[in-house]
Amino acid sequence: MQQKETSPRLAPLIDRLSGRRILVIGDMVADVYIDGRISRISREAPVLVLEQAGEKIIAGGAANVVHNCATLGGSVTAVGLVGDDRQADGISSVLENAGVDTSGLLRDAERPTISKTRIIAGGRATVSQQIVRLDRESHAPMSRATEAAMLRYLDGVLPETDGIVLSDYGSGTITEAVKGKLIGYAREHDIPSIVDSRYGIHRFSGIGYVKQNDAELAAAVGRKLPDAPAIYAAGRELLEELGADGVLVTRGELGMVLVEKDGSVSDIPVTDKSEVYDVSGAGDTCVATVILALAAGIAPESAARLSNYASGIAVRKLGTATVSAEELNPNRLAPQVSFFAPPAQERLRRKHSRK
Repeated sequence: MQQKETSPRLAPLIDRLSGRRILVIGDMVADVYIDGRISRISREAPVLVLEQAGEKIIAGGAANVVHNCATLGGSVTAVGLVGDDRQADGISSVLENAGVDTSGLLRDAERPTISKTRIIAGGRATVSQQIVRLDRESHAPMSRATEAAMLRYLDGVLPETDGIVLSDYGSGTITEAVKGKLIGYAREHDIPSIVDSRYGIHRFSGIGYVKQNDAELAAAVGRKLPDAPAIYAAGRELLEELGADGVLVTRGELGMVLVEKDGSVSDIPVTDKSEVYDVSGAGDTCVATVILALAAGIAPESAARLSNYASGIAVRKLGTATVSAEELNPNRLAPQVSFFAPPAQERLRRKHSRK
């Protein structure tokens, strides 16, 4: 076991994220929240009758990665497939207000925008809570015409791209042709790329970096991962299978593990366990921070540490949330949160020989 060299101070790296040109492609989701006030019990069935008091659409899925890239200072292009409906309008509005180029959101009137609608019930003397969620999406494959249009669009924007994110929620936006073009272009032009795939990580051979949570990694390798050494071994196994440069594994309250192609492993503990309100979307914040940092030429281990701090901010917010470069500034963090690398004895870089 070899002690890792002292990490550079991370704070000066934040400004380097600004203006990096990031392409995010994937399954754009409209997270819809309908706020209802409890009126009475229905005469038709033993259920609540709600009076609708408001509705809000938030960018979810790949759109949340887009949004986080933008709020962290990136110059972002969003590419995906949406319907011709108000949910698509809502996603576009949120992203455009953040300065995102949404010209790559291709509309298909024959299919709905992927949406997850939460009905929230509450009253004057009750705590508001979600009572049901209604999901809507088309399971039909993308049409050949739409795929051809997406490939043509990518031809136009890739030469102006510093980093690529493939955000795959299993809804079919990233077809084999699209995947092949993006990974091939990134490798040919030495552009950093990262994939976050919930169900199909084995598809992404040749990708630069892989982000998985520990449950996804366990599913990918087909076995339980009860401890840190098991995580290291599984991460190395997936890295070698895909020919990737690195695998970043998020482990909730246990922090992160970065496995790199040189055989090294970096353990990154969480920054603060005192305030965890909602983990929704924290993985998207992680991916956004990593790709911006890699696009800025920041070393992978430092990129992972930055993403760890950003994710730590995201989980202290309710619902799907974004993190801004200003929030990531250490001068604005709570005093108990150290922005710099932990003591040397906690920063061990383990060298593992490849098997």
